[in-house]
Amino acid sequence: GCDSSLNLTSQKATDAVDGIFRSLRDIAKVRLHMKQFHSIHNPGSNTHQASASYKPLLKQVVEEVCNPDRPDPVDIEHISSGLTDLLKTGFSMFMKVNRPHPGDHPLLIIFMVGGVSVSEVKMVKDLVATRKPGTQVIVLSSVLLTPHSAVELLFASDRLQPDARI
Repeated sequence: GCDSSLNLTSQKATDAVDGIFRSLRDIAKVRLHMKQFHSIHNPGSNTHQASASYKPLLKQVVEEVCNPDRPDPVDIEHISSGLTDLLKTGFSMFMKVNRPHPGDHPLLIIFMVGGVSVSEVKMVKDLVATRKPGTQVIVLSSVLLTPHSAVELLFASDRLQPDARI
């Protein structure tokens, strides 16, 4: 709401900062229902405050998919398709049948709604190459983000409205 620094008032700056924090709180609320991927911040312990760390959501998801210990993913759901998967799903009502793990397939397709940056694509490629060699990765997205467009999309007032021009 301010076209130059000459028109900037304390109230306009306060309103802008309040809007930024409102947006960040809204983004945090979206993941509250998740059990495993509910936070990107690890606060560390009371004795080691310096061990606090940041782990991007995309990195958490890819690490879970490529996890060699292969526990059942909590927040990633397998959707049955085909006759074999349908039969497994039907039998699972009567007996213990393990669901397929997302990392079982030699092709991993990730689609990022809202955009992905070049550094995120590189991170996914490096993680999969390290943790699950031989797996082909395809990263798709609705847009390739630049630093400017990422900030613009994050704090734009109409960020929840889809672009009808596409």
